[in-house]
Amino acid sequence: MSMANSEKTVTAAALTVLATPDAQDKANTARQMARAWQAGELAAPVACDVPARPARPDVPELRPPNEMPKRRKAGSLAGRTALLHAVAHIELNAIDLAADMVARFGACMPQAFTDDWVSVCDDEARHFMMLEDRLTSLESFYGALPAHDGLWQASEATRDDLIGRLVVVPMVLEARGLDVTPDMITRLEAMGDQPSADCLKIIYSEEVRHVAIGTKWFHHLTVDRVQDRESIFHAMVAQYFHGKLKPPFNDDARTLAGLPTDYYQPLAG
Repeated sequence: MSMANSEKTVTAAALTVLATPDAQDKANTARQMARAWQAGELAAPVACDVPARPARPDVPELRPPNEMPKRRKAGSLAGRTALLHAVAHIELNAIDLAADMVARFGACMPQAFTDDWVSVCDDEARHFMMLEDRLTSLESFYGALPAHDGLWQASEATRDDLIGRLVVVPMVLEARGLDVTPDMITRLEAMGDQPSADCLKIIYSEEVRHVAIGTKWFHHLTVDRVQDRESIFHAMVAQYFHGKLKPPFNDDARTLAGLPTDYYQPLAG
């Protein structure tokens, strides 16, 4: 059945993204879902069972974070390739996280929620494809190196808690990307790798919007508890993140995304 079939729901399309193992196919399927949803060719989300884990390719090998190989020298080709591979892995996870958001929570939220997370899924797919192209130009590919499996653990832990998901994924994990990406861009430019730096500049600018979307829906769900938002954020981090937040923080980008310093500064380790 074509994804553009008007009888097909956006939920089914998101489940198709999650069920697609090949990384490039997953990215293409996510972009196809976004085009069909934005064209009005998919029906509204419906309640359904969502798998605990998405389908993934045979490579890369997924390891616990403490079993990952040591970082390579940043100035070497191997170091640049490892950096881009790590970011590509994050973006592939982000495709699935956004699709899971649509499939798991879309039916119980306003349509604007689905609009937002379909658009995020589309962005993440485009980011992955851009990074895969860059890896290919460096005579590598996604899957050439091992990757850690810590990113999906946040999704599994918050599968029944939308507020927890919004806090841990966009407001903590994606916000961390706002902190570290500018330094990556600077290092790549210092190495003379402007094409890779340009890829990260695009990702960085668009991730601000993704954090803002997470913050917007956190505020939507806590509209009756405005005075408690800071304590709710802290409680969700304590329950699902299991660690201190790592400074230094990019306060300017976080503020642009609507993330108050009172949420994260007290949790700095």
